[in-house]
Amino acid sequence: MVKTASTMPDLGFRAPFFSLPDVNGKMVSLSDFAESPALLVVFMCNHCPYVIHVADALAQLADEYQKKGVAVVGINSNDTVAYPEDSPKQMAKEAKQRGYTFPYLFDGTQEIAKVYRAACTPDFFVFDRQRKLVYRGQMDSSRPGGDVEPTGEDLRAALDAVLANKPVSTNQKPSLGCNIKWRQGNEPDYF
Repeated sequence: MVKTASTMPDLGFRAPFFSLPDVNGKMVSLSDFAESPALLVVFMCNHCPYVIHVADALAQLADEYQKKGVAVVGINSNDTVAYPEDSPKQMAKEAKQRGYTFPYLFDGTQEIAKVYRAACTPDFFVFDRQRKLVYRGQMDSSRPGGDVEPTGEDLRAALDAVLANKPVSTNQKPSLGCNIKWRQGNEPDYF
């Protein structure tokens, strides 16, 4: 595990297109969420202690905000040869166990992680109705092994602002987690 911070791409960046299989093999695309007032994209995996730390709070947050119309999608871009615990089969088990109500997608080529400039798990990106990036960074200030429980405070504030058609604060802190497990020779230029 290499502790890694998110890359914090420029705000206003347009959500890159994706079309990836979910844990049942169904293809899910960016265009499937065209009517949603906001889109939350989370780069995540099964085994990372940082993801495990926030997984239950993320499941609760996602369920709550999906009921408000927010589209939520999790994407796993890890090398599953080196990390078989992140394989699609294990992702299906994880989604069921955690009660994820959002599509959990597999980025086997790792190309989607690259175009989003995702660096760590978890890495959070919030896009507005026009699919422009308005938030990237941490879910909250909790960390594994700390005494702060995950609440999703930072992510909730961003989603609430988008839903209320208000500006999202630009005071955003990078997410921190395990590095995405790139296949050897497939590391991005920003890693």
